[in-house]
Amino acid sequence: MEEVVSRNFIEQEIDKDLANGVYKDIMTRFPPEPNGYLHIGHAKSILLNYGMAQKYNGTFNLRFDDTNPTKEDTEFVEAIRKDVEWICGNVKIDNVYFASDYFDQMYEGAIKLIKKGKAYVDDLSAEEIREYRGTLTEPGKNSPYRDRSIEENLDLFIRMKDGEFEDGSRVLRAKIDMSSPNINMRDPVIYRVARVRHHNTGDKWCIYPMYDFAHPIEDAIEGISHSICTLEFEDHRPLYDWVVRELEYEIPPRQIEFAKMFVTNVVTGKRYIKKLVEDKVVDGWDDPRLVTIAALKRRGFTPESIRMLMNLVGVSKAQSSIDYAMLEYCIREDLKLAKPRMMAVLDPIKLVITNYPEGQVEYLDVPNNQENPDMGTRKVPFSRELYIERSDFMIEPPKKYYRLFPGNEVRLMSAYFVKCEDYVLDENGNVTEIHCTYDPETKSGLNFTGRKVKGTIHWVAADTAVKSTVCLYENLIDEEKGVYNEDGSINLNPNSLQVLDNCYLEPALADAKPEDRFQFLRQGYFCVDSKNYEEGKLVFNRIVGQKSSFKIEIPKEK
Repeated sequence: MEEVVSRNFIEQEIDKDLANGVYKDIMTRFPPEPNGYLHIGHAKSILLNYGMAQKYNGTFNLRFDDTNPTKEDTEFVEAIRKDVEWICGNVKIDNVYFASDYFDQMYEGAIKLIKKGKAYVDDLSAEEIREYRGTLTEPGKNSPYRDRSIEENLDLFIRMKDGEFEDGSRVLRAKIDMSSPNINMRDPVIYRVARVRHHNTGDKWCIYPMYDFAHPIEDAIEGISHSICTLEFEDHRPLYDWVVRELEYEIPPRQIEFAKMFVTNVVTGKRYIKKLVEDKVVDGWDDPRLVTIAALKRRGFTPESIRMLMNLVGVSKAQSSIDYAMLEYCIREDLKLAKPRMMAVLDPIKLVITNYPEGQVEYLDVPNNQENPDMGTRKVPFSRELYIERSDFMIEPPKKYYRLFPGNEVRLMSAYFVKCEDYVLDENGNVTEIHCTYDPETKSGLNFTGRKVKGTIHWVAADTAVKSTVCLYENLIDEEKGVYNEDGSINLNPNSLQVLDNCYLEPALADAKPEDRFQFLRQGYFCVDSKNYEEGKLVFNRIVGQKSSFKIEIPKEK
């Protein structure tokens, strides 16, 4: 029986267009504006457009929509390119273009519209244009300058281009229909005067096209077959189609919209992130508490985990939100069988095995990943003095506390049973050292059956441990209060970052490099920080904690 392959609605439309001969080849694009870093919401559009090109053996373009030089910067251009290449699977994107590459063609397109009587120069102010536009229930009214002659419009537009007029004094508008039920079709502005140096074209232009005019031209010039964009552009589609039709492109591109992906309790607005960066609340656009793609990468998320999330979310026209826990689930699923499970003590207290020979070091066999035996084992040094987690010892424990306390016995992971005999306090009553005895007969692997213990704790040998800094992250947002205050400011979580400078790791981690990922047993998943890395000075970022209550079945690849 032939397997039924499920196709999302975009694939169904592409299949129809190919079957009807509308397009011979599929070409898609991702068109970010370089006015900030990309965030998790952009990932869906990137992977959808790139994925469609891959699925249909087509072409994918990365194009920077740099039509607004007041907000754009080459820093953002470079960051976006790196992010797109990383999230697509560390591929090299060769087809990289800029809207500004086509400014000459856009200018000629505007001239063509004027000559066809489809565009005019308007002297109304921005506020007057808004007033004349009407409302959702009332039609707009014509500008008093709408019926200028073609010759006058050509003369004025050329003079706009030559810099004769002040910024904001004149605009070029498409002449469509001021009574249209779609406000976007009520003679939209397509060019404005703006004396701003452009990062790509310098001071060549003092007029710049508006996005709704530029974007369909860019698609048409590049030969894009399907302009796949988010749902807020659905009402702009008639204008998109009008532009490519009036400029008489032989094979016009087709716009198809899909629903954005919203993630709860995170900050994605560029202006909010920009303010957090400028106010030094975070240490840059790639601060691991953010959900920019650069921040997710630095924190330790993988492209595979983000692609898994997109598969779970799916493609539809229905707006919906997902919980951040869904992304955490995906990174756990991606790493749990692929990365070694190491021992790291983040809040150390010394444990001395008083009956273990002084000066002796033995190397114990420890599995690299208990759930994946194919990853083999490693040798971990064990000695008389160890570090364990402070929370693994209590003088007066509550019921069902199965870790160390006076008189209790636990297993040291992959090592021996140890029994707490005594402890040392400082002048403030804080425990500074735990004294235990060990039973040599209980060595891991000897199948000791004489007695059982309920608790197992991890450890590192003090003499060979690697000292490290570990950054523990929580949500940047105070989730109980929501993302924003009434005044528009952000409800920041004061505990979003905890820096631990006195952590001890097993020696095998000494050679870890930036972006290397590990599971720290009983702690979670961690990644070597790429920004603060120095040889011999490790900084680890916690990607995600150890456990999650979030459960979901991953759909199989079709």
